[in-house]
Amino acid sequence: MDDWVLNALKRWPNVPALFGWLGLDRRGRWLVQGETISHPRIIEVINRNYAADQHGRWYFQNGPQRGYMQLESTPYILRVADDGERLMTHTALVVEQTRAAYLDEEGALVLVTEHGPGEISGTDLAWVLDRMCIDGQPVDDDALAAALELPSGTTTKITIALGASQLPLHRLDFADAPAMLGYERTPTPREGEKVATRAMD
Repeated sequence: MDDWVLNALKRWPNVPALFGWLGLDRRGRWLVQGETISHPRIIEVINRNYAADQHGRWYFQNGPQRGYMQLESTPYILRVADDGERLMTHTALVVEQTRAAYLDEEGALVLVTEHGPGEISGTDLAWVLDRMCIDGQPVDDDALAAALELPSGTTTKITIALGASQLPLHRLDFADAPAMLGYERTPTPREGEKVATRAMD
């Protein structure tokens, strides 16, 4: 996090947290009260000061005030980097490690990375599909359809080659992902937590 944020936290350690104002959509766009944030400098500040607490609630640390994010899907949205070889988070972090891969009932793909769980951006799904195989053979539409029909929690026959990793692809329903992967889509206050009624200026 930025030094100014850490210094503000030391100076004002007990500022009430903000719930329900901020969000992240499935295109990797930050939202405030449902409206897309478009100012580049604001986006950069949020990117640098985005983290999760011990309960799996993701937030933007805005100086001394924590603003919890409502997630449309996962804490990160993953995109193919400019080199065409690697993935990056929507916050511009390079993905070096992929630990697990999941397919939901609608065909969305989620990877567990060293940064946290991230859904592959819809515009980059083809990049991942090209890296899927079954017993060394490319995956066709029938094989993908069969995988989609499997119940949540099962392992498909498909593997994904990502760097040095060859990951088995698991089926995981969209609704099951937060509990399985350890995050909250709609963060709520815990007992005794102070809650702000508006954002700090």
